[in-house]
Amino acid sequence: MSETRTIEVDYLARVEGEGAMYVRTEGDRVEEVKLSIFEAPRFFEGFLRGRDFREAPDITARICGICPIAYQMGASLAMEDICGITVDGVLQDLRRLAYCGEWIESHALHVFMLHLPDFLGYPDAVTAAKDHPDMVRNGLRIKKIGNSILRLLGGREIHPVNLRVGGFYRAPTPAEVAGLREELTWGLEASCEVAEFLATLDYPNLERDYEFVSLVHPDEYPITHGRLGSASGLDAAIRDYDDIFTEEHVAHSNALHSHRSDSGEPVFMGPLARFALNRERLTPRAAELAERAGLGAACRNPFRSILVRMIEIVLAFEEALRLVDGYRAAPAEPALPVTPRAGTGFGATEAPRGICYHRYTTDDAGLITDAKIVPPTSVNQPTIEADLRELVQTHLDLPDDELRHHCEVAIRNYDPCISCATHFLDLTVDRQ
Repeated sequence: MSETRTIEVDYLARVEGEGAMYVRTEGDRVEEVKLSIFEAPRFFEGFLRGRDFREAPDITARICGICPIAYQMGASLAMEDICGITVDGVLQDLRRLAYCGEWIESHALHVFMLHLPDFLGYPDAVTAAKDHPDMVRNGLRIKKIGNSILRLLGGREIHPVNLRVGGFYRAPTPAEVAGLREELTWGLEASCEVAEFLATLDYPNLERDYEFVSLVHPDEYPITHGRLGSASGLDAAIRDYDDIFTEEHVAHSNALHSHRSDSGEPVFMGPLARFALNRERLTPRAAELAERAGLGAACRNPFRSILVRMIEIVLAFEEALRLVDGYRAAPAEPALPVTPRAGTGFGATEAPRGICYHRYTTDDAGLITDAKIVPPTSVNQPTIEADLRELVQTHLDLPDDELRHHCEVAIRNYDPCISCATHFLDLTVDRQ
């Protein structure tokens, strides 16, 4: 008779939000893998219905305290799509600078506080700080630099309030922006040193043939805009998203699962996907580090995602410095004028964890009649489960505690933002 073996983690540590893991094996076969996201659904699409289109950026910013710019920017782009306006020039540069701040603070939180302890052999960052105080101290300083960018351009670090449809409520002065330069310069050098260190670590050996999906752009590493691209040759406009990807409920998760509509296969969004599809558009220092680290044209080992995230921090610092140096004068107006229209608009940006997609429909008065928001953690959930299946299958000889640890680290590879992922498309209240 084959032995049944169960590996469970009731509460995942060092991820944003609440989730659990369940793995069942029969003999030498993995029979069942579930990443259970049980954090309560948050119904933001329902909250948005009936609200003025200009309120969407501020409401969606409350979805996440770590990546609020992703939601504000995606909502703004979708509303601008409806209104027929395009934000470019200095205002677009300021948006990209704000997003660099979000990449820096979010990636730094994950790299230094949540993920690096796994590879240094510590249970958490507090314990790691006893033996590596400079590493943790520098990580906190790097995160603080990202927060300072958000504070300047967003009005505050958490749930910024200065971004709006059409641009900003207030544009910073050149002197205020120039004030970021000293810390950005330090952050770039410090981040390069950390990336060099991460390249020397030993990572578990797991390589998979992922269907990478990210935004792609001909001229820059995509952050604030681009087209949909994939490892299999997808090249599509953002408005085609719903035709390409399908969302569905699964019994074990409050997050909707996503997969390709044509093949039914899961996809992988985030730093590894961006790197693979936009390798040639890395900034100079980031490209040099990737080359020296031996990442090649693409990295298919999810455990090395911590290194790719660090390279994206370097890129964000380089981009921030370029944008700071190029900001010679504030725009004549902080935002383009917008007029309500009836229509459906689409927006997507590259959140730290991958594509964050928005679709809204408004009526003639500019009131929202329908909303759909797809966070990247929701899209990545089936791929995380596939990673766990392969990892467990190749490590069945390990004791339960060791196998459980390997599985938790594999989940943290994705920096899952579980709070972002919990949502339903529809909310029906039937009162008897």
